[in-house]
Amino acid sequence: MLENFLPHAVLKAKPNLESRIRTLERDWATVYDMFSGKDNSSFGWDEHRQMVAAEDAVWNSYISSHKAAGQFRYCSFPYYNQLTSIYSKD
Repeated sequence: MLENFLPHAVLKAKPNLESRIRTLERDWATVYDMFSGKDNSSFGWDEHRQMVAAEDAVWNSYISSHKAAGQFRYCSFPYYNQLTSIYSKD
């Protein structure tokens, strides 16, 4: 179907979708670890802004040992609840 709309683009949907799924799973795991990891009870979820909430001191401490988590300090992650229902273990 993609080839019908963009015949000369030489885009492959499958690798792009698989890459996006891996990225979403990795991002979800990072946020999930903030909530369920050892001694991480200081993190909360701002439902209105769809983002992780914590005091600056908590963020600074966590980011110093978890560099990938820094991207979620000021950015929303609106898919967290849906991805939790997909990826979390019962």
